Amino acid sequence: MASSSKPKSNYEVFLSFRGTDLRNTFLGHLYKALYHNGIYTFVDSEELRKGDQTLPALMKAIEESCVAIIVFSKDYASSQWCLEEVMKIMECKKQKDLTVLPVFYKVDPREVRRGNKSYGKALAKHESKFGKDSEKVKRWKKALFDAGSLSGWHFNDGDESELIERIVKEISTLLDRTPLHVAKCPVGIDSKVVKLKSMLNLESDDGVLMMGLWGRVGIGKTSLAKAIYNDIFRQFDGSTFLANVRETSKNCRDLVALQEKLLSEILSQKQRLVVSNVDAGTHLVRDRLCRKKVLLILDDVDDLRQLNALVGEGKWFGIGSKIMITTRDKHLLTCHGIDQDHVYEVKTLEDSEARELLSKHAFGTHQKLKIKADLVDSVLNHARGLPLAIEVLGSFLCGRREHEWKSTLKKLSRNPNKTINNVLKISYDGLEDNEKEIFLHIACFFKGCDSDYIKKVIDSCDFEIDIGLEILIERSLISIEHRTVEVHGLIQLMGMDIVNQECRDDPKRRSKLWMYDDVLDVLSHDMGDCVVKAIVLEPPEHKEVYISPNVFTKASKLRLLIMHNVHNTFQGPICLPNELRWFEWVGGASWFPEFSLGPKKLVGLKMSESNITGLPKQFQHKKIEILVLKYCRKIMRKLFDLATKSM
Repeated sequence: MASSSKPKSNYEVFLSFRGTDLRNTFLGHLYKALYHNGIYTFVDSEELRKGDQTLPALMKAIEESCVAIIVFSKDYASSQWCLEEVMKIMECKKQKDLTVLPVFYKVDPREVRRGNKSYGKALAKHESKFGKDSEKVKRWKKALFDAGSLSGWHFNDGDESELIERIVKEISTLLDRTPLHVAKCPVGIDSKVVKLKSMLNLESDDGVLMMGLWGRVGIGKTSLAKAIYNDIFRQFDGSTFLANVRETSKNCRDLVALQEKLLSEILSQKQRLVVSNVDAGTHLVRDRLCRKKVLLILDDVDDLRQLNALVGEGKWFGIGSKIMITTRDKHLLTCHGIDQDHVYEVKTLEDSEARELLSKHAFGTHQKLKIKADLVDSVLNHARGLPLAIEVLGSFLCGRREHEWKSTLKKLSRNPNKTINNVLKISYDGLEDNEKEIFLHIACFFKGCDSDYIKKVIDSCDFEIDIGLEILIERSLISIEHRTVEVHGLIQLMGMDIVNQECRDDPKRRSKLWMYDDVLDVLSHDMGDCVVKAIVLEPPEHKEVYISPNVFTKASKLRLLIMHNVHNTFQGPICLPNELRWFEWVGGASWFPEFSLGPKKLVGLKMSESNITGLPKQFQHKKIEILVLKYCRKIMRKLFDLATKSM
């Protein structure tokens, strides 16, 4: 997903000072030291061009700086320009997260805050000029009080070069904490950043706050986390963004490396601290950072061990610290004690946002080719608001003509894009076998079906469906809305592709079949070496199929057989394998199926809208848990007649 980050500043440091006091002494030496260290600094005598309106230019320079240094000297408050500067600086600190560092040069900070001594005299002169109740003077006083209350440097006597060295070192450290690159095209992020800042409660320093960003792969969690990091990281004593935690913590040694990186970046040390093992690292993080207000973002977490090694319960850090975790696993956040009020679900893009993002990637700024609206709509419909898919497909289609768009869409209808699919498959790969099978059943057969129906069918096949569905929801692979199980279109394609990859050329070597031609191909051959476990055949219109009576008898692995809207042209019953757990035939069956001799494992039998006239003896004695004979008029009439005769 795209995101906005703070615009690049024109200046790294803005120096606010009283020129008559300091220009040729302390200020001059400080400016040169910053310059020689490669720090681009605004000083009015150096930067203001002829013809500029001086005050507006100063205000603009403050807005475009990363750090403001205010050098409070004896006569600072006597200058209206200085007072306007400090007022603007404090305004930008509040609104733009400008870092403000005061230097109290041979004045006491209390003089600045309280308006005593030289500051009191200067403010009295301004009041005599503008009036004792002047709003302007009141704002100046408020700005002086706020700035004078900040932590900075107090210098009376001593070696000025040492002070300058400390200031330059601090500025260099601050500027080393550079914003992160978020995305090529910033779309659909600003409102989410506002919501996240509200959830982080940045004004409060009451304890340590931990929150989670949760959503499916490719939805834009990392981009959003980077955007919020860029927006607020300067408000903290230290910050770090630990990217790709899942990939970079395969074993304990990798966790040690992450602990070392966390410590070094927050403590701003040039050389990485050496951690001997994970346990030693947890103690070191807690001991060294317990008094620091930090911003820590852990990106793509998938294991509780990672959280235990890097953040503990959050008590390792100073008050006011904020910890954000991005993950595909909602349950992981619950296990770590993060309540639902502090879990933000990252959702797909709105239609207008998706269209804008596709336009930026597919057409760019110099694109002259015209593409029909229906082709653009088809790409958007395929991506379904997933930022990853929009960016990948948009970039691929950039500069291509209409016939290439059509060919690409045709190809995607058969095979998913490899780049997109490989990313989406990460969530599937992290599942246990039980959940993998349940997901594949839903992706291949049951998207859009009633959840109670799905539970009955999959449960009959010996899968633990209740916990399985819950885990799939927590991993953002499915959702249940109004009792209907939904799967994002691209995630469904990913699941289908996993099954097709089992054997591209021979459908009977795949575990699941749902395509009409594949099923016909399998039914037309000997199924002796067939590995198919589930067949669901639901053509959109009524189809006549020839199914020989013994075609399924050798399909020993078959557990699930569902046919809707299919009529068997063979006049007689089919024989089913005894291992079958669920059989369903809606619309078209004229005969009850038969089974071979021996124990049978059938759990569910549904024969709806058929012409069957009676229930075979083997089913009369079989204890089937679910038996549905819906809209089977002949057998219902027969049962009614039997009931009438017995009255």
